[in-house]
Amino acid sequence: SSPHGNENSHRNAALEAEVNGNWTPQEKALHEARLKAKAKRRVRKSSSRSESLSESLSGELADGDSYSSKGKVPVPNDRKSRTGKGRGLPKKGGAGGKGVWGAAGMVYEVEEPDVKDPNYDEVAQGDTVYATVVPEVDERELEKTVNPIVREYFEHGDTKEVQMLLKELNLGHHKYEFSSLAVSLSLEGKASHRELTSRLLRDLVGKVLSESDMARAFDKILKELPDLMLDTPEAPQMLGQFIARAIADHALPMAFLDRYKGKVDCDHARAALDRAAVLLSMKREMVRLDNVWGVGGGLRPVKHLVKEMNFLLKEYLVSGEVKEAERCLRDLEVPHFHHELVYEAVVMVLESKGDTAVKMCKLLQAFWKIGLITVDQMNRGFQRVYDELPEINLDVPHAHSIMESFTDLCYQESVITKQLRDSCPSRGRKRFVSEGDGGLIKN
Repeated sequence: SSPHGNENSHRNAALEAEVNGNWTPQEKALHEARLKAKAKRRVRKSSSRSESLSESLSGELADGDSYSSKGKVPVPNDRKSRTGKGRGLPKKGGAGGKGVWGAAGMVYEVEEPDVKDPNYDEVAQGDTVYATVVPEVDERELEKTVNPIVREYFEHGDTKEVQMLLKELNLGHHKYEFSSLAVSLSLEGKASHRELTSRLLRDLVGKVLSESDMARAFDKILKELPDLMLDTPEAPQMLGQFIARAIADHALPMAFLDRYKGKVDCDHARAALDRAAVLLSMKREMVRLDNVWGVGGGLRPVKHLVKEMNFLLKEYLVSGEVKEAERCLRDLEVPHFHHELVYEAVVMVLESKGDTAVKMCKLLQAFWKIGLITVDQMNRGFQRVYDELPEINLDVPHAHSIMESFTDLCYQESVITKQLRDSCPSRGRKRFVSEGDGGLIKN
């Protein structure tokens, strides 16, 4: 038999098997794959997709699976709609896609707010104003925020910088506590810190704080006074000076002390208020109690130091507190200038009446015993008065007699030496009343 005869016999057998439906599953799958590949090759070669071609292909694929509901064979990268609708143009005109805002050259117009938009706010329409919103400082974080500002102020002393920092903070209804925290910190520091704090309170009123805020701050400090005394035993006296200085600087209302009359149960708070009342009861010409803290020492002019010592002595005559006078003198930090205190004390004795001589002798005696005023400073102060006694006598006719009695009193109390007492200048001309008067000096 020839090869051609064998090939024809195989084809006939295959056709008979196809007709009879006796293909094995493997043969049937292979046949379908061949038909699909053949159909794809025909689509690639054809540039048109006529209906006749689709029908012929659908006839050949009758025994295979269809690729679409319409019987059409898909073309790779086809951008046409497969629903059979549309004009055959690309989707969105080529403007869609990932990361694409729109077609090239497209300009968007400003959209008007839609009333039906759930985010539409009729009140908010109009000019948009952008503002920086500073959250209010929490009460628990207030002390951590304020303490660095106050401590830094103690270094540079610039009140305007503190004002700027406070305006940047949103202290809310706790802003009055800044004053109370500043005063509490200064009580633990030096006299210079307390002076700086008094100036700060004066400059903040009317710009950052009001008088009512300052009053609330001092009300709070008066309530916390027993706790402050654990670290600073002299807190009542210092707080009294703060109150007096603030009232004199118009940082506190004048009626602040009147609100507490007869209404204070705490002894420490009463002591602080009494201290402030004593300072404010001094001469009215003192508009401000600038020297209440005695700050500056040798860095201040001599005239200012003289004014501070004069104030110290006048305060002592009113209150009679030796300890407070001692503290004020130590805070001046001018031991080389203590002779001025002795001089001013003796001149006050010559120019005043009553028990001033006894009080001054008691004060000088206390300073002498604790070594605050040395022998040299005591002698120098008395000697200055001796040298100026003739001029003083023009204003005080009995200056010599008063001086002699005062030096005798100081010698008896061991304040001055015998040599200093004997060097006291005597009266130029003594006149006696009459014979038998016992040598009394005529007044």
